[in-house]
Amino acid sequence: MIQRVDAYDKVTGRAVYADDIVLGRMLIARPLHAAHPHARIVSIDTATAAAVPGVVAVLTAADLPGAHRTGGIIADHYVLAEGTTRYQGDVLALVAAESAASAGAAIAALRVEYEPLEPLTDPEAALAPDAPRVHPERTSNLIASYRVRHGDPAAAFPECAHLIEREYRTQHVEHAYLEPEAAVAVPEPDGAVSVYGSVQHPYSARRCVALACGLPLERARIVQTTLGGGFGGKDDTANLVCARAAILALHTGRPVKLTYTREESFRESYKRHPFIVRAKLGADGTGRMQALAVDVLTDGGPYCTTSPFVIWRPTVQCTGPYLVPHVHCDTRAVYTHNPLTGAMRGFGSPQINFAIESWVDEMAHQIGLDPVAFRRRNFLRQGCTTHTGQRLDRHTVSIAEVMDRALERFGWAEAYARGSRGRVGSDGTLYGVGIACSYRGVSLGAEGADFCAAFVSVQPDGSIELQVGVSENGQGLKTAMAHILATELGVPLSRVRVLDTDTSRVPDSGPTVASRATLVGGNAVLDAVRALERKMAPVREELSRGAAAGSGRAIAFDELVAACRARGIELCAQGSWAGPAVSWDEERGQGDAYFTYVYSCNLAEVVVEAATGKVRVQRLLGAHDVGRAINRQMLEGQIYGGLAMGMGFALGECYHVRDGIGVETNLDRYPLCRAAQAPELEAVIVENPDPAGPWGAKSIGEPATEIVAPAITNAIFHASGVRIRRLPVRAEAIREGLGR
Repeated sequence: MIQRVDAYDKVTGRAVYADDIVLGRMLIARPLHAAHPHARIVSIDTATAAAVPGVVAVLTAADLPGAHRTGGIIADHYVLAEGTTRYQGDVLALVAAESAASAGAAIAALRVEYEPLEPLTDPEAALAPDAPRVHPERTSNLIASYRVRHGDPAAAFPECAHLIEREYRTQHVEHAYLEPEAAVAVPEPDGAVSVYGSVQHPYSARRCVALACGLPLERARIVQTTLGGGFGGKDDTANLVCARAAILALHTGRPVKLTYTREESFRESYKRHPFIVRAKLGADGTGRMQALAVDVLTDGGPYCTTSPFVIWRPTVQCTGPYLVPHVHCDTRAVYTHNPLTGAMRGFGSPQINFAIESWVDEMAHQIGLDPVAFRRRNFLRQGCTTHTGQRLDRHTVSIAEVMDRALERFGWAEAYARGSRGRVGSDGTLYGVGIACSYRGVSLGAEGADFCAAFVSVQPDGSIELQVGVSENGQGLKTAMAHILATELGVPLSRVRVLDTDTSRVPDSGPTVASRATLVGGNAVLDAVRALERKMAPVREELSRGAAAGSGRAIAFDELVAACRARGIELCAQGSWAGPAVSWDEERGQGDAYFTYVYSCNLAEVVVEAATGKVRVQRLLGAHDVGRAINRQMLEGQIYGGLAMGMGFALGECYHVRDGIGVETNLDRYPLCRAAQAPELEAVIVENPDPAGPWGAKSIGEPATEIVAPAITNAIFHASGVRIRRLPVRAEAIREGLGR
């Protein structure tokens, strides 16, 4: 077993989170959020707030030193709202004070005069030509759109023996990380600013801070503190928290801490995108899929954030791991005044895969085929060409192998035969099992450039410092990187210290997203090790020649380090890695979207109470081809966590929105999956080493959670005969379907 390198600090309380930082003369900051999701800001009276004892600064948009709007794709996200409010999470003013009490009193003393306006809350209505614009300077409320054109579904549909047309919907989901957003900004003597923050992507945060503060990048430094959970949620909002703290620090000349309350976090943080998916699927008489037309519409909320990336991935993966000769897919994201939406674990895949694996299951049952047999008949195969025109010949296409391994471990044949199929048992329950499969593009692919840097420094005593351009977000990255380095150098893991990501110490390596960290970071570490070994090689050879003839004595690492230092060789090296070439034609949606894929299969076992419609998940199994398992225990942990998270997405989690306002304001009312609800969890690890990955590894973070929901809803159908097409599953929908 490999112990996590950060485990001891976390369980003993030594780990330093952003809110743990206390500095001399440090001020406490608070934000003022909008009282209305859409309103004209008539005036903001700051005089009373500024007069509160202990208050040092009260800032509004008029006081901003740099850009008023930021954004990684479109610069439309206001640092501080001006003119109008666009959603409930807009921040209108900032306060910095000597104490939290003074800051809170000042926020309460701020006087804002609003002219409430009608919020635009229907994403379909937002597309209408006469719909009011969330951003008046834009010609429409469309944030982004993508398409795939492969074959001719319209011509193929009349030739199909079987057709289905369906609509599927998913919900807003809160990330629910334990640690709310927090940042401590420190003004430097030379006019620069350092920010210690709870962020997932330090380099994205640096760009945001520099832009908002009117600084060049080299004067904005971000140090990632220990992260208390993120799941994709500590990007845009967390970056703005860093920027606001930095603005206050530069304005006051003093360190400033800005930590959100849970209510502030719920109000401002972005949620998982809700999807409306409409699909038409056709199959021939032999049970082979022939044509697919898909339309996806999602609510982006008031600002762009990552919506274009979230809707691009579903176009690439809209067929699931199946061959379909004729495919048209259109995806769109629109602006509304609803809560902001952005990156969340899976990045569009949980939503589209719920739809895909539902319509595949529905088609199988309509044809009269076993759902496993139907999937097997249509699976992607080695050397086949996908609907984006990509030939799958550079990695092992293992979806059939993964499914077979899952079915065997689960005991599928026996379990499937026991299915109730709507027949209520003597105990008033129904039993069923469900299956879902997927393939997921690894890393950024055509979304962006895949690259990473790492820096290794061997100290005189033989201990080693490692810095990597991707970040530890709780997934175990530090342990994986340290393990790769220690194994390659032949030293104990305890000798390696992986430093927190610091934008001033290692080159920008892009965001830690898309389950890419182990792959890109591991390859960069391997490259750094090779550079280090080239420095040591002549000395090693010299020492080997000087050893007693025929002794076969291995040269100890400490001996080698000492000898290198004696010869003036500095044992430090930088490594880098750039991903294999990908391509994309946006007009037709054709190209080699990703350089490799992860293949997955989830199985679920459920019991449904006929009288109440309540669903109890008894067992979940996740099988994944990860290329190669670098740390099997952490890998299994990722799968277990992903299964539990996907179960929450299926059965309960929903951030309800009424007239643009979020109903849930804290974790006490948000329906997370509790430990008592957790079923038996199983992980099946399939290994087909990938040529692109470090030691052959691919990824697991997001694949672990992206097909849990359809496995559960397909199991509900097998048990009850009730087809769920809208998440989360509602007990009343099952009762209605059962006629109760």
